[in-house]
Amino acid sequence: MELKKVLTLRTVVATSAGLTLSSSTFVAAVQVAGFLAGESAWLAILTGGLLCITAAFCFNELNGMMPTAAGIRLYFSRAFNDRLALIVSLLYMAVIIGVIGAESYVLSEILHEAFPVLPSMFWIMAMFTLVTGMNLIGIKIAGGFQDAITYGLIVSLIVLALVALNQINFHINAPFNTGGGLNFLNAVAVGVFLFVGFEWVTPLAEEVTHSRLISRGMLLAIGILSVTYALFTVAMTATVPKDVLVNSPIPHLIFARTILGNSGVAIMVLITLAASITTFNAGLISVSRFVYASARENVLPAMFSKISMRFFTPWVAIISVFITGVIVSSIVLITKRYLTLVNMAAAMESIIYVLAGVSVITLRKKLPGMQRPYQIPGGYWIPGICAAVFSLLTLAIFFSFPSVFIYLCIGAFISVIYVNQVVPELKRRSRAKKSANRRRRPVAQAEKAGE
Repeated sequence: MELKKVLTLRTVVATSAGLTLSSSTFVAAVQVAGFLAGESAWLAILTGGLLCITAAFCFNELNGMMPTAAGIRLYFSRAFNDRLALIVSLLYMAVIIGVIGAESYVLSEILHEAFPVLPSMFWIMAMFTLVTGMNLIGIKIAGGFQDAITYGLIVSLIVLALVALNQINFHINAPFNTGGGLNFLNAVAVGVFLFVGFEWVTPLAEEVTHSRLISRGMLLAIGILSVTYALFTVAMTATVPKDVLVNSPIPHLIFARTILGNSGVAIMVLITLAASITTFNAGLISVSRFVYASARENVLPAMFSKISMRFFTPWVAIISVFITGVIVSSIVLITKRYLTLVNMAAAMESIIYVLAGVSVITLRKKLPGMQRPYQIPGGYWIPGICAAVFSLLTLAIFFSFPSVFIYLCIGAFISVIYVNQVVPELKRRSRAKKSANRRRRPVAQAEKAGE
């Protein structure tokens, strides 16, 4: 049984943008501004967006060659080796789930501010249950919901930013005053988090009406997000002192209260809910497809590859992501280590983009005759720039946040153990099961013929 091809460009853009457009990105946006002097946050954000476009070009070429729900695992497997691909992709999947945990913390802080009577976990469970139910029923329903929420959210943010800038009669005075090269580099590195996960739309390659929609959707999503983030961050830092925003987990709520009072708080609560829903929904759509594809290839237990006979959705994978997301969200609520997850995601994204650039170069040399529906123009320049720049950004994050390096090393170690110890056993069991089925088939046919 296969997944249904029902998704259009509109939903691809909404899914690519939706996973990145979360409440925790507002926190990251003011962290970007905090690194910089003057009013140059917009410059760092647009630079981050342009750099992510170089990565998107790489993913476009890779996805065109291998349009599959396995996504990055297959790309890196062909370019390097299966073991490295498994280690990296499993670690990456864990970090993406961690992003959902960071998002849940920001959501709980906002909702606690608005509705102190209800416990934080109530809202998290409500959001997860809602999007899980829609994903179980069908990808088209979940995709339509994603369209409405994502595009409504983008429009709302742009309108709020314009209202704020008009209210203070804003004029930009120091647009290029970054405070130094290292500050700007760190700001761009954290700014990459604003786009974290845009490429996670690639696991939907088996459910789009045409594989080229994935390529177009990623580029459109990055462009739309770049403008939205830049405008909204400038509006926040122009309206509220940066030190107030940087030291708060709810900077967007402070901003909304400053420009619109209590009505602004109500509006921002709705926006936060919408942002969280898009993250939960897009994350559940993409990660569950990755889990499904990994189980189909015996990287995860086979039970995760089961598809609903009625709705054609990977229901076991969806429920497993729901349970894992709730557990991670609970841990973040207790520890409040949301900024660590934000920086881990930025570092992991940068690593993935380095590998994507190197993969394009490697596969052009290893498989020159393989069909490429989309090929990056300019030879090796764009993938080379992608790999070099994101290598530098990764080092900048590790230098600024040593704990991120330590946590990622621990995660990589666990991933290595899983790949070396568990995966071979899963593949052995799969081979044994297939062999047993082949032996039983002739016996069953002979018995049927004898009857």
